[in-house]
Amino acid sequence: MNAFEQLLAFSRDTQALGQIAGRLGWDQETMMPAGAGAQRGEEMAAIEGVLHARRSDPKIAEWLASAEAPDAAGAAILREIRYGYDRTRKVPADLARRIAQVTSESQAKWAQARADEDVAAFLPVLEEVVALKREEGQALAEGGDVYDAMVADYERGVTGSDLAKIFDAMRPGLVDLRARVLEKPAPKALEGRFDEGKQLALSEQLAVAFGYNLNNGRIDKAVHPFCSGSGQDVRVTTRTSATDPFNCFYSTVHEVGHAAYEQNVDQAYLLTPLGGGVSMGVHESQSRIYENQLGRSRAFTGWLFAQMQTSFGDFGIENADEFYAAVNAVHRGYIRTESDELQYNLHVMLRFGLERALMTGDLSVGDLEAAWNDRFAADFGYAVDKPSNGVLQDVHWSVGLFGYFPTYSLGNIYAGCLYEALTQAVPNLEADLAEGNTRRATEWLRENLQQHGGLRSPKDTIVHAIGGEPTHEPLKGYLEKKFSEIYDL
Repeated sequence: MNAFEQLLAFSRDTQALGQIAGRLGWDQETMMPAGAGAQRGEEMAAIEGVLHARRSDPKIAEWLASAEAPDAAGAAILREIRYGYDRTRKVPADLARRIAQVTSESQAKWAQARADEDVAAFLPVLEEVVALKREEGQALAEGGDVYDAMVADYERGVTGSDLAKIFDAMRPGLVDLRARVLEKPAPKALEGRFDEGKQLALSEQLAVAFGYNLNNGRIDKAVHPFCSGSGQDVRVTTRTSATDPFNCFYSTVHEVGHAAYEQNVDQAYLLTPLGGGVSMGVHESQSRIYENQLGRSRAFTGWLFAQMQTSFGDFGIENADEFYAAVNAVHRGYIRTESDELQYNLHVMLRFGLERALMTGDLSVGDLEAAWNDRFAADFGYAVDKPSNGVLQDVHWSVGLFGYFPTYSLGNIYAGCLYEALTQAVPNLEADLAEGNTRRATEWLRENLQQHGGLRSPKDTIVHAIGGEPTHEPLKGYLEKKFSEIYDL
């Protein structure tokens, strides 16, 4: 084999081991016995040590020095391997292992603290996670901005300052639109209790309707819905609520957006650096356009209304228009993943500001809960009632995912741009959705974005799909139009 072929074979094995590590994480969230947390931490640390050693192996530098790309995809593979190699070598192996072990253990402690409403029980391990991630960020930044180094793990090419400018431009309009909406009467809500088995059955029907291939995937329950894996093994989780089936349905559709992206990447890229979603922002654009612009559209909710009547009988909603308003109701609430489409980005902006301050050292872990509660009251107009609705609600910080949160709003921005392009490219889209048929919409996304995986940079992936520069203006216009119609503003 020539140098490129040797490098690619070595990288495939590393990618395969990374998938195994991901499967351990999936098991921890879904099926692992409650008492296995400490051992799982050691297992995760061990495999992270192997991965770090492979990703920083000096042989990679030798192969890179002489490898010649056979085509454009090969050039992209070399680009990604070089980037990953340079980045991995900046982080000491012992630090990488320690982060893997502590974050695995921290996840279990977070889950228990959340169940017990006990912030104090979680703060010591969070303090350790933050210290380790700061150390990692300093190693990666090499004297630059630590938070920028964290963001680069999830969205290369974007800085904390870039994000702050975008969010500062978006926030006033979101706050104003929310204020106008909340002055109006609330839509009629669902009534009664909804059988869990029927929820999960309809959830699976929705997953298939949006193109999820269950031959290469599965749906399980978890406290915090997520998607795991790539290529031929992509798994999603959802959750249920006896009084709120939308929690189950739209958690599923959201995660299927992630899963479809992974399943639809060109199989020629399988187990290469191009074989998954290019960034979390682009990934989130898929989950959000599936969930919101398609799944919460007037047309699709008309179809879903009929399915729910079949499954649950009378649940207090008289017609499809009332159901559409109920699906998109703007309401007071605490939980980001349960937030309505209008207020969701405000939740993200709150977390972005806090985690950026944590990474720069401007906010201590001990002051985090108070800072969260103060910011929430300022942004939403009411106080956090309990920790599980506040600083303990998300899993991200417990597992060290600093820099991840802003990609949720980037994904919304990208989704707004993609939807604008999609509606121009697919005539009569609403007629399809009214029949529960997402095929032409999801095929357009597969053709123009998903199949390309990591071939291009995150921004160039969006530019290629929409034919222009992404901005927040399409999202702004979409939200204004949608909620003005629903609430008769």
